[in-house]
Amino acid sequence: GIKCYSKERTEMPGDQNYHDHFLWRKAISECIETKKGIVSIESKLTLDRIQELILASDFKSHERYRSIYTKRKTLEHFVKNGGSIALAILANKTIIGFAVLDYPNSKERWARLGKNNIKELKAVEVLREFRNHGIAQRLLSHLFSDPQLEQKIVYLTACSWTWDLHYSGLSVQAYRNMLMNLYTGFRFTASRTNEPNICLKPENFLMVRVGQKVPQKNREDFKWLRFGLNNNDLSAD
Repeated sequence: GIKCYSKERTEMPGDQNYHDHFLWRKAISECIETKKGIVSIESKLTLDRIQELILASDFKSHERYRSIYTKRKTLEHFVKNGGSIALAILANKTIIGFAVLDYPNSKERWARLGKNNIKELKAVEVLREFRNHGIAQRLLSHLFSDPQLEQKIVYLTACSWTWDLHYSGLSVQAYRNMLMNLYTGFRFTASRTNEPNICLKPENFLMVRVGQKVPQKNREDFKWLRFGLNNNDLSAD
């Protein structure tokens, strides 16, 4: 990346947005040079900032591949509801990549661990023509720089029917290895599960990142949740 200046907030103590100033900190902290122009990586985004941006039109359905999210409003929804996102932005205007951390769907088994204890890495996507610049890695670096994540378990589910195999030219196994290598760099480890979607294909996988300050009870509870069980289900036997 190249040096990129951070945006400044001008609120002073007493302003209604002063607290947000500390939460947001410096938005742009690095830039990446590409043939298409300068891409900035931003995190800790406010709703106002996201609404200034345009989601690239190529986040859409392609032959044999559909983008994870195709509307900016979806990204706004995550921020409104307490999720975290990092964005890759071309020319300070167009979103060409995103990574999203949010709470599990309340109907999924993982939600039983409790909202304060767990998050899901829901998506990492970079527009096709901007891949192979290390953008996905930088997006994840921004998300996982949050020290509060050391108190949480973060998981991700990877299902091959969401992968862009056609454009990448990779085999299913090579694509799987590429993803696992990326996530391993952020302390995710592959974990066994009987979750039905993951079990549909042998190449699908679950990876888990356990924060360094996660209590032992939460670690044990999550271990059994991977198989749809509550820890006390077993102790009652």
